[in-house]
Amino acid sequence: MGLGRAGAVALVGLTGHVVQVEAHLAASVPGFTLIGLPDAALSESRDRVRAAVTSSGLRWPNRKVTVNLSPAALPKQGSGFDLAIAVAVLAGAGLVDAASAARAVHLGELGLDGRVHPVRGVLPAVAAAVAAGVERVVVAEADAAEARLVRGADVRGVATLGELALAYGAQIPPPAVLPPVARGPVRAPRAETPDLADVLGQGPARQALEVAAAGGHHLLMVGPPGAGKTMLATRLPGILPDLGEDESVEVTALHSVAGTFDPSVGLIRRPPFEGPHHTATAASIVGGGSGLPRPGAASRAHRGVLFLDEAPEFAGRVLQTLRQPLEQGELVIHRAGGAARYPARFQLVLAANPCPCGRAFGKGLDCTCSSLARRRYFARLDGPLLDRVDLQVEVAPVRRADLADGARGEASAAVAARVRAARDAQTERYLGTGWATNAEANGGWLRRRLGARVRVLGDLDRALDRGQLTLRGADRVLKVAWTLADLAGRDGPGAEDVARALALRTRSGS
Repeated sequence: MGLGRAGAVALVGLTGHVVQVEAHLAASVPGFTLIGLPDAALSESRDRVRAAVTSSGLRWPNRKVTVNLSPAALPKQGSGFDLAIAVAVLAGAGLVDAASAARAVHLGELGLDGRVHPVRGVLPAVAAAVAAGVERVVVAEADAAEARLVRGADVRGVATLGELALAYGAQIPPPAVLPPVARGPVRAPRAETPDLADVLGQGPARQALEVAAAGGHHLLMVGPPGAGKTMLATRLPGILPDLGEDESVEVTALHSVAGTFDPSVGLIRRPPFEGPHHTATAASIVGGGSGLPRPGAASRAHRGVLFLDEAPEFAGRVLQTLRQPLEQGELVIHRAGGAARYPARFQLVLAANPCPCGRAFGKGLDCTCSSLARRRYFARLDGPLLDRVDLQVEVAPVRRADLADGARGEASAAVAARVRAARDAQTERYLGTGWATNAEANGGWLRRRLGARVRVLGDLDRALDRGQLTLRGADRVLKVAWTLADLAGRDGPGAEDVARALALRTRSGS
């Protein structure tokens, strides 16, 4: 009878839990039993582990093997437990040093030839292990660069199970040298963010984009095709500040779990940009999958921009799923395998035509849509969703004078400097509150901060009394007014800031 132990990590959302893998070997009818709430992929590890052990020149124990994943009540999924299971079995059989195996966390999938394959979520898994006091981590060679991004981790990358067994004292001939398994293809990183200088004209829309960046506000742009809505939206990340250290780790961990992170570029330092097609499903936007769900586009856009082009063409159910992250900055997704919580504090940018044909602009003389078709088209962006969008502006067609002038617009670098100064003012204002931007702040808190200057909210209060705004809408106008003051370098909004914020809310500020 023998007992071996090895460490592993189970991820539930972005939260990692250190799991102790125990392998009990008894002198009984040979067999293999895996317990501790494994999913289907993990249950199949029996055959992968057995083949990998024998392919590595090691003897599979001819005993009854029972593997327990503790804590047993925690759901476990994926093939990343293979390496830990193999090491625990070998330790229980006395083929490797049990003490060395028990002191480390092992993350990797095993191939039938004994090679160690990379897995998703290495960064948050290693971070969880280090936070739990386990600094020694063994991963696939292809995952070593990602694991070393975690400070305090003592990382060992291995290409094969045989290589690790030798390091743990196994008495076997040196295994054959096999090429390490490369990481699977990841989504190509976005090219350098295009510059705002490429946008000709569109002064009011550019100003709205700057306000959105400075305060972290959501933005709706309505205009005919070709007016430049997509050009403006894709340039928003270029004027946002770099991510802070904690934000970089959080965003990188999300993309690691999603399988879209390339560790060769290090931590993600720039705000991400996600632009799903209007045929995207709700699961692809908010996250989904069998068992425990994986992050969708909304979470991959965390601390960045989620752009929905042709927003009224998205399914109504997809748009409704965005209410929770817009309000709370996170997504809680429940599936049969459990619930996963992913951060999703993004800036939502919506672009829409004024009608199905797109020509209902100005006098709308060229529009071929019926009044009913126009109402139905824009009604897809329902009130509860639009009530959470701070800035709603019209984007007019580019005029001939804008082209004839030939002058480039203001560059992103100049706009980004003003945005950075406004964000610094907000950082100082919200120190100790847990908020980072005006968009995240509490409206009541901002009203109280005005003190005796609360009279500047006269226009806003009258709009609320007339029913033009909901209470939530009024709070969001106030937040935009504070952002306008921050951009102007003032210590609080004046009546002109409130009036301008109100105009930007009602699509009359363009």
